[in-house]
Amino acid sequence: MQVAHLECTRCGEHLAADRPQNVCPKDGGVLYARYDLGSLKGKWRTESLRGRVASMWRYAAVLPDATPVTLGEGFTPMLPSREYPNVFIKDEALNPTGSFKARGMSAAVTMARHYGLKKLAAPSAGNAGGALAAYAAAAGLEAHIFMPKDVPIANRMESDYYGAHVTLVDGLISDCARMVSERKEKEGWFDVSTLKEPFRVEGKKTMGYEVAEQLGWKLPDGIIYPTGGGVGMIGMWKAFDEMEQLGWIGPERPRPKMITVQASGCAPIVKAWEAGKSASEVWAGAATFAAGLRVPKAYGDYLILDILKKSQGTAVAATDDEILDAVRHWASAEGVFACPEGAASLVAYRKLRASGFFRPEDTVVLFNTGTAYKYLDLMEAKRRTVRREPPATRNIGGIIGPF
Repeated sequence: MQVAHLECTRCGEHLAADRPQNVCPKDGGVLYARYDLGSLKGKWRTESLRGRVASMWRYAAVLPDATPVTLGEGFTPMLPSREYPNVFIKDEALNPTGSFKARGMSAAVTMARHYGLKKLAAPSAGNAGGALAAYAAAAGLEAHIFMPKDVPIANRMESDYYGAHVTLVDGLISDCARMVSERKEKEGWFDVSTLKEPFRVEGKKTMGYEVAEQLGWKLPDGIIYPTGGGVGMIGMWKAFDEMEQLGWIGPERPRPKMITVQASGCAPIVKAWEAGKSASEVWAGAATFAAGLRVPKAYGDYLILDILKKSQGTAVAATDDEILDAVRHWASAEGVFACPEGAASLVAYRKLRASGFFRPEDTVVLFNTGTAYKYLDLMEAKRRTVRREPPATRNIGGIIGPF
């Protein structure tokens, strides 16, 4: 659908959608793409989705009107838990490049090509970089990616093999973001960083449409979402807004309680939530093997915290040891080899069940945001730390002396 305008989420300013935009020039607010949904109401129904492509582009009527750059992203499985009745695992690991980041980058690169942009840049804790590299390659565009030097090796390798220009940085994703910001004007890059352009949200919002569709257009009681930058949570909440405007879901049924889960070693949203603040502070000394959660301050923190409040949700922290245990447990109990960030959802659910926040009869969706196969090096290093194992030694046998 044609984007009517872009709207600042802070001041409400409307900006033209006929040219590329980053953030609101007045206050730096995140921009949302807005559509004339009134013209669709009653014409585009849930039944209209029958027979459509099994990807996120089945929702093209509420996505920008541009030729998609697609690798088959979206419409990932909603797996009923074998362990917990009424719990579902939304498995984003089956996306191209192995994570939910494919959705956002498909939409962002689609619009970058539509606008005639040639060079894209972004900081990444790992999976976003790989996704940008893949979709830029598919679109014939340049990708410039800045990653912490201790990023999972799979993320670095895939970005390189897709042909991106990769810079490894001695620091965190915030340091990478600063480098993109400092160099983009001189280098002619368009910044597709998290929430620094409006269309990664559009790709991520399709998760909200899918959750509703795969549950028969009945929203769950809760959604637990691993939150680094938080674009997925922001996107899903936007999707629920749009579905209400389309008449697909009604105000008579409460929206899901939205739950943020972060790593204890980097939990700025949890800290701000517990303090009753509307924005977070930069987390000092961020450290966790769940690379995607190592975000010292989310650009859209004010949106995330507002969603938690409006949905009567909450924020939960999980230790690295709890996360590693959950990775193994989900693999052995559910057959899902989840990334550490995704496994943190299980940790949060266990805690919220124990506290009574969720009841056994509540329908809850846990998001696994990617595949563990990209984290094997970090997971093995963490496992050795937990078990205090010495480094592996070469076992030489069958040699007869003297030497």
